[in-house]
Amino acid sequence: MTSFAPDSIVLNRKLPLWYQVSQSLRASILGRSPRDPLRLPTEEQLAGHYGVSVLTMRQALKELEDEGLITRHRRRGTFIEPHARRGTPVRLLGSVDAIVAQQSGMKAELLDHGTAPVPSELAEYFPQVPEVALYHRLRCDEKTGEPTNHARNYVRPELAGRIDLDDLARWPMTKVLRDVVGMDISRITDTVEARLADPETARLLEVPLLSPILHYTGITYDLEGRVLDVAVIHYRGDRFSFTVTLDAT
Repeated sequence: MTSFAPDSIVLNRKLPLWYQVSQSLRASILGRSPRDPLRLPTEEQLAGHYGVSVLTMRQALKELEDEGLITRHRRRGTFIEPHARRGTPVRLLGSVDAIVAQQSGMKAELLDHGTAPVPSELAEYFPQVPEVALYHRLRCDEKTGEPTNHARNYVRPELAGRIDLDDLARWPMTKVLRDVVGMDISRITDTVEARLADPETARLLEVPLLSPILHYTGITYDLEGRVLDVAVIHYRGDRFSFTVTLDAT
């Protein structure tokens, strides 16, 4: 039986290895194609793929099993749950793969794209850049079709020609910029705040006007400190939660 092939990552030794592996594998599972096999490679094969010990791999798999994304059967192997829905919040420890995992696993519809003037509230992130590439997407739960969030990505204009719209239907912008466009991402800063749904957001997310939503802003930087992308996402307040864990060591 053919096994599912997860993405590869470069591990950051400053973060727990099991955590990075679990988030990378989580993003691969949630972003998989329906045609991909459900069976995962063995613990030993996955450990070799990620370059970690079997014990580290086992801890990473337990995290995904506890979330309900995989099931493990003695003698049969480990399998992706095809209808699993994400209900457990991602623990963000500074990993780009955690950001990818948070944004993956939903069907995305491209509502609009093109060039647009830099919004005044984002001008500080794009100095001397009069226009940016704008991508507006609506994400829906693949099982129920229920809208979960809508996102606007403001991207440096010189990158637009290297972004395939088909990739945006499957993957979050962070993954496209890093793994397809080939940009080196140094850091992402996240801000999450509570807001009330404006008329457009209420219509797109199918919630009452002025109902609670989560307003997320993510700023993606390259190694030179330039902003590559500003993501502004409105999440349904009844579908998402965010947990940030600070490591004191």
